[in-house]
Amino acid sequence: MPQTLTQTFDETYDVVVIGGGPAGSTTGALTAEAGNKTLVIERSKFPRFHIGESLMPETYWVFKRLGMLPKLRDSNFVKKYSVQFVTATGKESQPFYFDERDPHERSQTWQVLRSQFDEMMLDNAADKGATVWQETNVNEVIMEPSDTDDLPKAVGVVVTRPGEAPRRIGAKVVVDATGLNALLSKRLGIRKIDPKLKKASYFAHYKNCTRDPGKNGGATLVLANQENDGWFWYIPLPDDITSVGIVGDLKRLSQYQGTPQEILEAEIAKCPGLLPRLANAERVGDVHVLSDFSYRATRCAGDGWVLVGDAFGFLDPMYSSGVFLALKSGEMAADAINAAIASGQPDAMNLSKWGDELSSGMQTIRKLVYAFYTPDFSFGKFVKQYPHHQDDVTALLVGEVFRPGAEDLFEPMSTMAPIPSSIPLDQPRAMRREPVAVG
Repeated sequence: MPQTLTQTFDETYDVVVIGGGPAGSTTGALTAEAGNKTLVIERSKFPRFHIGESLMPETYWVFKRLGMLPKLRDSNFVKKYSVQFVTATGKESQPFYFDERDPHERSQTWQVLRSQFDEMMLDNAADKGATVWQETNVNEVIMEPSDTDDLPKAVGVVVTRPGEAPRRIGAKVVVDATGLNALLSKRLGIRKIDPKLKKASYFAHYKNCTRDPGKNGGATLVLANQENDGWFWYIPLPDDITSVGIVGDLKRLSQYQGTPQEILEAEIAKCPGLLPRLANAERVGDVHVLSDFSYRATRCAGDGWVLVGDAFGFLDPMYSSGVFLALKSGEMAADAINAAIASGQPDAMNLSKWGDELSSGMQTIRKLVYAFYTPDFSFGKFVKQYPHHQDDVTALLVGEVFRPGAEDLFEPMSTMAPIPSSIPLDQPRAMRREPVAVG
């Protein structure tokens, strides 16, 4: 049944997106471009600091659809051609060059400064016709009982803009793009943490780091520490800035006594592959901390609401999948929203149609993460033992996690690492095949 707004609102939109990061700006751009009256609400004033700077090559296709490629080509972002792994002893693998399997333009991507990149994306949503409110707080998502689903339906939001009284905004669809805050999934009790991926991260930006010459200068490096119980990312950014961060078990890192700066410095001292690159480096800005990540909601949508990006799920940053999954979820969700509104039925069934596909791709990346954290496992060893799967490994590092056969390498990989089973999404009531009572 079409959603009926039963409350009084100061104004109404077809789509209200909470959060102006990559997932929210993608959703907002594509729903506005389709002719739906769209409001994107962002609590911060852009530009602002954010982590997640390394892009996967498969982001190319969403950027192309959004019209972002010319803007990215004209930017000063560092070009990324490969990813490289460094062992606990400092031994470097051969780079996994993306263009070796496909010389297409998409095989080169970027290392982005998120403050600039996110502002470009949000401006693009406005260019496509979305109304954008920055420095605006969402006080509440207005929800009502659903007649057709187990979870309530969203009908609007209460927002506060600087110097104004709270406003009640009605919407046919409310999109949660609040990132790690995961506003709706926490409220609805559908956010589930992965118990085997309880990690923490300490990270900062540095100047004057050593970079490899030529094509390798823009590579993402993944460096194991000497105890092999944590790993660093090393991501070259514009203006001689490099993003450096440690990821390790939450329990281990929480045992430190000291400031975040002291903890990060202590971890850097235990990474043989990183120390030479930071010999002349100077930290610029604060040390930031994230903890207890890797989770996913059990649902992607309900009556009148949708979860995208990190608000739906967040994976360990091992493969730099965050922005890619944000863009893909935003694109998939926008297509479902546009079709649902056009049909007059923005309900749980219609708004959930994209969830299984996105979840499948996320599960593929999750399996790679589990393999990486297995002691004594390495992609170098795997490729040496199964050389015919080298292309498959590179394909997943590129981001081709939605293609048919993407999971074929996990059967042989399971001989070297425990690979978890995929966890399906819960289905809205209307999509479940309930047993029919007889008699």
